[in-house]
Amino acid sequence: MKIHCRKLYDIDYSNMRSLLLRDGANDWNYITEDSISTQFALIDEGKASVVLAEVEEGEIIGFAVVIHSDAFPAKLAKYTDFSDIAYIKEVVVSKNHSGKGLGCKLLQECVLIACSRNASTVFVERHEENAASAGMMRKAGFEIIDRFYDPNKRSTGSRNTSVLAKCHTTVSR
Repeated sequence: MKIHCRKLYDIDYSNMRSLLLRDGANDWNYITEDSISTQFALIDEGKASVVLAEVEEGEIIGFAVVIHSDAFPAKLAKYTDFSDIAYIKEVVVSKNHSGKGLGCKLLQECVLIACSRNASTVFVERHEENAASAGMMRKAGFEIIDRFYDPNKRSTGSRNTSVLAKCHTTVSR
């Protein structure tokens, strides 16, 4: 298996969309066609990077999208200055490969990419009750900095979003 960034082709976008809708969609995740299209456009514009997990045959079994400071979501401005941050928008792993630490590795690689672009802090969000994401993010070194009621994005459970951050000083490989 290889975890890396590379140039994406139309088939990659199609495979990533399928993986995200098939294995990323659940009661905890907020995934819309608009969100997917926006992320893919940011990747095309160089305002976001994608980290792929691929098996030798080139099959994408996981990916993560890290959005760079020039496209950082405005809603997170209250936590930091926009000049040196990044935001991990998506992390998805094939159900056939989940539970093996792949999500954590994707997150760690996103942090390294963000830091290589001079980000001092990397943010990520999750449903506060999503135990699998909580473990993956904790293992990757992210810490909760806020929780808030988010009924427009969260339709189940507490309906709260947790915002997590990892500072550059805590980055290691």
